[in-house]
Amino acid sequence: MKNVMIAPVGKHMDAIYVGIREFPTQKIILITPEGKIDLALETKKDLDKFRIPVEIKEIKGNIWEETFKAVAEIKELMGGTNVLINVSTGDRDNRCAATSAAFVNGIRAFGVSDDTNEAMLLPILRFSYYNVITDKKMSILKTISNIKTCCSSLEELSKQTKMSMPLISYHVNGTLKSDGLKKLGLVETEEIKGKIKISLTTQGKLLVKGYL
Repeated sequence: MKNVMIAPVGKHMDAIYVGIREFPTQKIILITPEGKIDLALETKKDLDKFRIPVEIKEIKGNIWEETFKAVAEIKELMGGTNVLINVSTGDRDNRCAATSAAFVNGIRAFGVSDDTNEAMLLPILRFSYYNVITDKKMSILKTISNIKTCCSSLEELSKQTKMSMPLISYHVNGTLKSDGLKKLGLVETEEIKGKIKISLTTQGKLLVKGYL
């Protein structure tokens, strides 16, 4: 069965040819950051000789957030089609973002060895935050995300969510038996003038927007 191959556009586009050599490919989708459209068009032109349809998906803004969004949209659009991510084609940031997006979406991914020029399948891992995030934790994340003035302190977060301070502390900091939002990498805190300011990490923002 042929694959739809996703590839971030960057400095290592030669790796795309290793991918189509190793994995039967029916379509290639190039996730293209700002400033890389010319490289994507050049790659598309070069791939015409293989008669493989190429789609250029441009992204703008935060490379992590937009890569996660693009991969999630492609996965949903492709339905039952085999999707494969070539994580070696891009630059440092979008290579990392593509690898992480494959991880959280349970999509097969592969890299290309610089030494042997061979494709190496990465383990198929799937971690869903939704399996460990309770309704109250999600409510806290949405509150931090939706209210512009939130949250300069845990006390303010407590008021906005109508949860007690001990409960807020439990969900944010966790316990020995239960990971809190900080340990899950979804929020970060900073002490300012004796108060604990809390904000979403990039992962937290992606989760609230439904990209994880």
